[in-house]
Amino acid sequence: MRKLKQRFNHRVLQSKAAVALAIFSLFFLNGCSDPVEVSALYETPQVISPDDAADDPAIWLNQAVPEQSIILGTDKKSGVYAYNLQGEQIGYTELGKINNIDTRSLDSDTYILASNRTDQTVDLWRFADLAMSEAAAKSDFSLPLERSIQGQSEINIYGACMGLDKTFGLLAFITEDEGPRVEVWQYANNSLKLIHTFNNGGESEGCVYDDENRTLFISEEEVNGVLRAYQLTDTLDFSSPVVIDSRKGNIGGDPEGVTLYKTSSSEGYLILSSQGDSKFNLYSRTAPYNYLGSFRVADGEAVDGVTITDGIAAINYPLNEDFPEGLLVVQDNDNTREGDLLRQNFKLISFSEVIAALQLR
Repeated sequence: MRKLKQRFNHRVLQSKAAVALAIFSLFFLNGCSDPVEVSALYETPQVISPDDAADDPAIWLNQAVPEQSIILGTDKKSGVYAYNLQGEQIGYTELGKINNIDTRSLDSDTYILASNRTDQTVDLWRFADLAMSEAAAKSDFSLPLERSIQGQSEINIYGACMGLDKTFGLLAFITEDEGPRVEVWQYANNSLKLIHTFNNGGESEGCVYDDENRTLFISEEEVNGVLRAYQLTDTLDFSSPVVIDSRKGNIGGDPEGVTLYKTSSSEGYLILSSQGDSKFNLYSRTAPYNYLGSFRVADGEAVDGVTITDGIAAINYPLNEDFPEGLLVVQDNDNTREGDLLRQNFKLISFSEVIAALQLR
């Protein structure tokens, strides 16, 4: 995910109007909001690559031993890390330019999806849940170099998310860098098949699929800066999206990472990284997707605050004493320690803090 401040530099040469609109949205339309604050409990080590590198997290729930669940995080210049719930690194594989990552469990197997910008492929790994649990118990898990399946994309690959759909089964949604297209891939018979491509209006990256409600949420960056919802149909008709929010509303700069926190089979919260003003917006999970408030991740006792976030991931499961109501993982652009700027990393926030800060119950 590109950073807003970096985009300004090259947009000046392309479109002064777009720059002016972004600045106006960031400082005037969103400047009056007053987000509440939470802090992170843990953080991961800095990634190996310099500058804009850490990007997108995903959470694998260990159903057998929840406190041994695994967090995956991409370094989009080099590969994929694995961490425990204290943010400690338990694995790393140099896989190339892996941008986004997501995971689903189905029939005692775990599927891990990644967008591979080195080869322009949709990468999929398949593991037995038992094998994942055994690796987690040893604090030793890394994605193998050999993918279980790869699909050759027809676009300049960018973002990625997975879904379990009642009609199509296991799905992958892949967005286009510097373009509006979104590919829909289906996993079946141990293969990946491109079954549809649609237009989301502009360059998009962050996405999340709501399995139970059959809804795809996508954040469109660049010029429009909107968050959309698509109701998945058996005919794959993506012609009537709902615009949930935009820079005219509660989004500052680019909308980036998107994730879900489920409170029941159908209800819960949609969470968006509002990158330009370093806050996180909450919306109702179901239509009309009401805006519920925003929060920032501020400096805590042991972990610094969070700025200009790209990817995010959340889970509602009680994992351990630190995360009794689930976990939120966010990428941090400006990772600091005692005033020194380090390479980027990921922060771990107890969702109990978010619930309390926004008075969600």
